[in-house]
Amino acid sequence: MRVVVTGANRGIGLELVRQLRARGDEVEAACRHPETATQLRELGGRVHRCDVAEDASVKAFAAELGDTPIDLMINNAGISGGSHQQLRDMDFEEAVRTYQVDALGPLRVSLALLPNLRHGAGKKLAHITSGLGSIGDNRSGGFYGYRMAKAALNMASKSLAVELRSEGIISVVVNPGWVQTDMGGKSAAVTVADSVRGILHAVDNATLDQSGEFLDWKGTQYPW
Repeated sequence: MRVVVTGANRGIGLELVRQLRARGDEVEAACRHPETATQLRELGGRVHRCDVAEDASVKAFAAELGDTPIDLMINNAGISGGSHQQLRDMDFEEAVRTYQVDALGPLRVSLALLPNLRHGAGKKLAHITSGLGSIGDNRSGGFYGYRMAKAALNMASKSLAVELRSEGIISVVVNPGWVQTDMGGKSAAVTVADSVRGILHAVDNATLDQSGEFLDWKGTQYPW
């Protein structure tokens, strides 16, 4: 199976590449700065430059792949929204940047590589979302930029699922949990390895009937 992973240079993305390659999959890994992605390059395989927030960068990535069939696309690239996401100090410029990366970025990449996915055997789109993007599970407020961007990503995945169902293409969002990454912090509850194992299990087992769903790394559905 050939898999595209964005944001592959660290955290969940890096572990996705590691586990996918370990099980024998071919990975097209993408990140903003391949030249400094030492750990990623050490895993071997092809590493591409791709800034999901920039149209030209995404188009260049698609051109580099050419007609290569893609079985699974994992939109993992994302940012946290910064430190000014509260009522008292909202940074709207950072919120717009977060929306560009976390919401429009996955859609931008999905549309650019849709021809490749159509020629693949797996025909799956998986977008890494967050529990903070759940409206039903929002009990604390705050994190406006990040929450809103991830909720928008969830809606994009649902619309992709509706429009691409007739072609047999599956689109799901997956909550990775609170993960011990640079973004999640050392006190997070879930290790990167465990989260990624759960993500891959959920995506591997996702069926067309589940297309459009909000999945959890634990193998269950997450509240919208």
